[in-house]
Amino acid sequence: MSRRDPKKALKVRPPSPIYEVGYCQPPMATRFKPGQSGNPSGRPKGARSKNRVPALNEERLKSLILEEAYRTIRINEADRQVSIPMAQAIVRSLAVNAAKGNQRAQRLFTQLLSTTERENKRLHDEWLQTAIEYKVEWDKELDRRKRAGIIDAPEPLPHPDDVVIDIKTGGVRITGPMTKEEKPYWDELRTRKTDNEKEIAELEKILRDEQGSPYSDLILQDLEHARRIRALIGKVVPG
Repeated sequence: MSRRDPKKALKVRPPSPIYEVGYCQPPMATRFKPGQSGNPSGRPKGARSKNRVPALNEERLKSLILEEAYRTIRINEADRQVSIPMAQAIVRSLAVNAAKGNQRAQRLFTQLLSTTERENKRLHDEWLQTAIEYKVEWDKELDRRKRAGIIDAPEPLPHPDDVVIDIKTGGVRITGPMTKEEKPYWDELRTRKTDNEKEIAELEKILRDEQGSPYSDLILQDLEHARRIRALIGKVVPG
């Protein structure tokens, strides 16, 4: 009696039983094949990081608060809807309730307004004091360099002459470059301003010397154009 080969026995599969489709038994054609993932795209990027514990140097709560504060929402205003940040909607609601006579809202809004104005004044005073000290100290240093004959030292940016302080209002304006990258741009503007002033002076002289010339209208048009250019440059480079 011959003995059956065990290797051949492993290759022989039993006949498949009749497969009935029903609950927990999907059609064979739609079933996932062995080794095939049911989610080929995998977990969306960043999905795991949203639920992770923040690192010690992170302040996730602050980020969430700021995101919510400046998230845009739609509110009813008069007969229409407008989109504004959440923080603005809250302040507006508080102001409206205060205007309607709600004492608690009035107290909160007054405190909020007072704190904001006080902080703005503090920042303004610091900026003014910084500008004054900067201008005074660099004026002294440039005067020292001039008396000592130092001509190759780099100029400060911004230059103290470009720090314009309005004593009446306490306003501070910077009318020149603040970085090395900005300096070529400002130098070009100042060169154009000088050339523009020369062009205007020449055109005005031609109009005076050649009154009644058939080209007067063209010269006048060029003069008006040059004056418009001067006005535009003057908004950036005053003086």
